[in-house]
Amino acid sequence: MTRFLPVLAIQGPAQAALNSDDYEAFEQELAVQLSDFGPNFSAEAEATTRLVCYPEMHLCPNAGTPEQRRAQLEAAAEPIDGPRMRALADIARRHRIWLQPGSLCERGTDGHLYNTAPVFSPAGDCVAAYRKCFPWRPFEPYRPGSAFTVFDIPGVGRIGLAICYDIWFPEVCRQLAWMGAEVIINPVATTTSDRAQEQVLIRANAIFNQVFLVSVNAATPSGVGESAIIDPEGRVRAQLTGATAGTLTDVLNLDEVTRVRRFGTAGLNRLWSQWRADDPALELPMYEGRLDPRRWGGHD
Repeated sequence: MTRFLPVLAIQGPAQAALNSDDYEAFEQELAVQLSDFGPNFSAEAEATTRLVCYPEMHLCPNAGTPEQRRAQLEAAAEPIDGPRMRALADIARRHRIWLQPGSLCERGTDGHLYNTAPVFSPAGDCVAAYRKCFPWRPFEPYRPGSAFTVFDIPGVGRIGLAICYDIWFPEVCRQLAWMGAEVIINPVATTTSDRAQEQVLIRANAIFNQVFLVSVNAATPSGVGESAIIDPEGRVRAQLTGATAGTLTDVLNLDEVTRVRRFGTAGLNRLWSQWRADDPALELPMYEGRLDPRRWGGHD
């Protein structure tokens, strides 16, 4: 059976910090988006195959001086099981969608702030919560996360999460691909001129790892936009030009990942079949690790 994943990527400006009673407007806007984009996203669509994703820090403050941002984030931070997460879980359940609401400011049990991207299932369960491993320093006051995160959409495939600056570090997407990710969701809040470089990086990461990559940047004034969906061979499937609010829609066929990994990018480069089981291990002294052919998936 073909593994289709309808995706709705919403490029919007960040909203003001919300408490658990303030999500009615967010939900109403989401409902309009779902109804506007046809049968793949309407209430009659299959509950297991609709993924809606938003930019980084979409529901948290992220403006002003460093001191103002820090104070706003401290006030907005909630624990991972707080009322904000419960409100978003209820929204996902009511609309029967897989919801990735961008990232949120999490207050860890250790007292630190984390830039965390949750995912909610159509049943209203939080199935994943990824803490950004590479906060953009010194601008971001977050403590780095220490684990990579993937989640499964039953009958469709495995999805990985990488927040904004994470994609500048190739180890992140590579590790997600090693963990089985066929799609990587990349919520972004880039306000700077290096979005042009990020466009190169999202395509490169898709090519390196032969995965779909969905990069959702914030709209003005919270970001410079230019959201894009990239296929496993690095081709741009859909893109928004400019910084104004907009929406990307696509239906990803995750069997394309299987095809590209089996036959190669451009029918040539079979990265996942590079190693043979009897090849020598490649030592990685900077990482205190190694690439061991016996652990590399896809060898002959």
